[in-house]
Amino acid sequence: MSTRRAALVTGSSRGIGRAVAERLAADGTDVVVNYHADQEAAARVVDGIARGGGRAVAVRADATDPEELGALFDAAERAFGGLDVFVGNVGVSRFGPLARATDEDFDLHFTGNTRATFLALREAAGRLRDGGRIVVVSTGITRTHRPGAGVYAASKAACEAMTLVLARELGPRGITANCVLPGLTRDTGAPLTRELTEEYVSQTPLGRLGDPGDVADVVGFLASDAARWVTGQIVGAGGGRF
Repeated sequence: MSTRRAALVTGSSRGIGRAVAERLAADGTDVVVNYHADQEAAARVVDGIARGGGRAVAVRADATDPEELGALFDAAERAFGGLDVFVGNVGVSRFGPLARATDEDFDLHFTGNTRATFLALREAAGRLRDGGRIVVVSTGITRTHRPGAGVYAASKAACEAMTLVLARELGPRGITANCVLPGLTRDTGAPLTRELTEEYVSQTPLGRLGDPGDVADVVGFLASDAARWVTGQIVGAGGGRF
């Protein structure tokens, strides 16, 4: 019987999600690479993992659709015989003053962030084998309270709350659940103006922007056996900015 672990990482065709999938694979974990639209990007991630000696499959699913999400978990179990790690990496954002936020803005964030995380955590809670790991990627904006990010931050804060409650509910099964808060990170698709970059770097003790690999290493630790005594925690991965 194989002793390899299996992980599902949502939103893992690019950016932080891709780096997480690659880090888990480097640690010897089989990985399901989830994507929504960019099949070619997901295939490149799978190919890269295979060239490094790992095992991975790409599966398309809309994380906001309960039927598609259920089918995603089904596909993961078929591919690798079960799941030990779930990394929730979903995120939509639209910034602007709260006073001008629309009902559409609210629905966008609470569907794409909160609902998607709720659906995934519900599935993961019933699917992961005992001793598993759940890691939800949130955002440092829930701590820095950046102007213009009120609705986005609220939708992500709700994800953190669900994760911390789940840690208590799943503890008896040896399953841990934690959140990681990235700071401003390169290569995530978010526009990085020179002004924003300079402001962020000036306020960060380590004096630079993050890279996806910086965040992936933190997630990799929380997904490992070395973190077996860490649960119900919100871990900052922003170079000391928060």
